[in-house]
Amino acid sequence: MIVSLRLRLLLWLLIPLALFVAISASLSYRSARQTADLIQDHALLASAQVIAGAIFWQDGVPHVSVPPAALELLVSPEQDQVYYQVITDHEKLLAGRPDFPEILRFPVSAPAFRSIEYHGEALRVVSAVRTLYDSGQLRKVAILVGQTTRSHDQMLTELWRPALHRQIAMLLLAIALVVIGLTIELRPLMNLKDQLALRDATSLSPIKPGQLQLELRPIVEALNQTIQRLHAQVAAQKRFITDAAHQLRTPLTLIDSQIQFARRLDDETRRGEVLQALQESSRNMTDLTNKLLLLSQAEAANTTAFLRHPVDLIALAAIVLEEIVDLAQRKNIDLGFDTDIEQAWAMGNEALFSAMLMNLVDNAIRYTPANGKVTVTLALNDGWIDLGVSDDGPGIPAEVRDRVFERFFRNAAPGQEGTGLGLAIVKEIVLAAQGTVTLGSGERQRGLIVSIRLPACTPPQITLNLPEA
Repeated sequence: MIVSLRLRLLLWLLIPLALFVAISASLSYRSARQTADLIQDHALLASAQVIAGAIFWQDGVPHVSVPPAALELLVSPEQDQVYYQVITDHEKLLAGRPDFPEILRFPVSAPAFRSIEYHGEALRVVSAVRTLYDSGQLRKVAILVGQTTRSHDQMLTELWRPALHRQIAMLLLAIALVVIGLTIELRPLMNLKDQLALRDATSLSPIKPGQLQLELRPIVEALNQTIQRLHAQVAAQKRFITDAAHQLRTPLTLIDSQIQFARRLDDETRRGEVLQALQESSRNMTDLTNKLLLLSQAEAANTTAFLRHPVDLIALAAIVLEEIVDLAQRKNIDLGFDTDIEQAWAMGNEALFSAMLMNLVDNAIRYTPANGKVTVTLALNDGWIDLGVSDDGPGIPAEVRDRVFERFFRNAAPGQEGTGLGLAIVKEIVLAAQGTVTLGSGERQRGLIVSIRLPACTPPQITLNLPEA
């Protein structure tokens, strides 16, 4: 495969142009040959007509006296040989060569021209017929004049070769102009290449198109869009690292303080209490770390490298509720699942959808008082899947509902557990699935309803591999 742009563009021009030159040269050759044939045939016919005019009757028999002028018409610088034959319809040779082919005599339509091989040379022959009347007698006399084609071929070369040379020169000039033009016009692209090569590896500033041609500017625009996406990705990573460092610093400091305090204690009872608190701090930090990693995965779900496939949300919801039912039973919370559809398939990542639903149900259980109620609903409306998680807890005031999707923002009572990442994770997963998430109040303005809309997709095709009979 040809990878050079110059060579590929040159071939795009050279191939049709070379084809044009070949066709043009062929047409020029044909035209030159017709001209040479016409000139030679005209001279042959003139010679035959002069000879025909010299035929006369004598004693009731045709005779001919070939004048020198008839042969002088065919004199050429290339010393062509001239042959002629004058013969009657009774096969009586009046003058000239006796061995001309008989097929040339008395053509159906006179004059007639033919090219033959004669004594090892190419010969152009004209056949003319003259009809004689005398004393009631009718006779036909055939006049054949032939000339070798050396002067004809020389004339053909002189007529055709200059045109061929001009066309070849035009082709070479076109190739040179294309090469020079491509070199000049590709210079801005080469400058762009040098600009990218000398660019700082950490620079995410847009590329300036400079004097780049209009047709090549979309390349720069696409590169700038890629740089913009990289900038957003790098900013997200920096934000994640900053948030993680900030949020992990407090529990790590607390754990370190608890360890130092435990080392100074001699009372085993007090030391056990400190170790239990230390274990609780470790669990909280593990939960925070897992939430941070899950948030990072949710943000990465917007990239094309993240695998997506149809997910059965009904089966997924059943699995999640089964896993978290123990937490609900500890608070005697009525955990329910309400749906009237048989299937609800959405395009996304099963692990992230599971984490999304787990966060919503976990938050609902945590914020719902004992003996409360948490319900998960699924419905299908006009190609959209409506997923809802409702509780009868304290709810979220309308003025802070937009902020609860921010990282580490918590609308919780003092001392209540939580990382402030649950709804932020939910929002990132929903956005990656091209859905929407909204918050609302439950019945009688009590509790909270989290409503998620996801585009529905067709279920995957199941192929059965049946054993052969």
